[in-house]
Amino acid sequence: MKRTTIVDVGRLAGVSTKTVSRVLNGGPNVSVDVQRRVRAAAEELDYHPNVFAQALVRRRSHMIGLVYENPSPSYVVELQRGVLERLTGERYRLVVIPVRSVQENAAEVVRLLRSAALDGVVLAPPASDNPVILRQLKEAGIFCARIAPTRMIDSAPSNLVDDVTAAREIAAYVIAMGHCEIAIIRGDATHPSSEARMLGYTQAFHQAGIALKFDQIEPGLFTYESGLAAGRAILNRPNRPTAILAQNDDMAVGAMMAARELGMQIPEQLSVVGFDDSEVSRIIWPRLTTVRQPVFAMAVAATDMVIAQLEGRDPLGEVVHSHELMIRESAAPPPGLRGT
Repeated sequence: MKRTTIVDVGRLAGVSTKTVSRVLNGGPNVSVDVQRRVRAAAEELDYHPNVFAQALVRRRSHMIGLVYENPSPSYVVELQRGVLERLTGERYRLVVIPVRSVQENAAEVVRLLRSAALDGVVLAPPASDNPVILRQLKEAGIFCARIAPTRMIDSAPSNLVDDVTAAREIAAYVIAMGHCEIAIIRGDATHPSSEARMLGYTQAFHQAGIALKFDQIEPGLFTYESGLAAGRAILNRPNRPTAILAQNDDMAVGAMMAARELGMQIPEQLSVVGFDDSEVSRIIWPRLTTVRQPVFAMAVAATDMVIAQLEGRDPLGEVVHSHELMIRESAAPPPGLRGT
């Protein structure tokens, strides 16, 4: 079938193509009657503007990118939902750009963004903390906003959550139940949030006078598989802990599966807590005690910051989002203290 063009719309409406363009793009100086005729003609012909042609004329693509690395499906879904929520009713469209390793491919990321002709970009961790990406975006004139950065906060509009305080609070909660033998599953070392959460755990241990045992710390990658492997390593040692602090929910669920492989009951024999309050934390049983990090709200706010810049408005430079300790069934006092 022949593609309907703006010429066809103008012929049916009895106006010039320039007038059709002004109507469909919300231009000024067009009467109500002409607007009605043009829109009726476009609907009758099922005409849809060519977004690429519009981009060439306006020198704007009306596409906003979302760059992320975190492989957690729940985290990624919340990011995308947040961006799409803010874009509802806008002419901007979302382009999802997953990166296998931001640390290894930082220089390529901005080249990819430039080649995609994006108007702006939302940066999720760890891209939101990468100095190479931030510098090159500024040099390229691409507007950006950041989700959960931990460094260089004033370099671009940012949405923050206090990882240190949140991690300290959940560790203190576990300690207050009487746990002294506590293992830790760290996240990806290239993500600054892993370092911040580790600092929070360390502060809670220090305040409680509990020694941090480095042989009870296992590396992870923020994935279920890495949590399963770390959980197996921790629980197959002779000095099993009574609790595990995992730096995100996916790894916590992996640790819970490792415990079940050994026939251990949660929380009767082992307490496990996570971080994020992702969907998996609410559907696993027992449900996971964790920290609620408002990923959806941060993605909405970051997208709004990008749009504000594109429209010539000053975005908020920094928004601090609150976290919340979500007490569920995966953590309880250690066996020796239960019932006291």
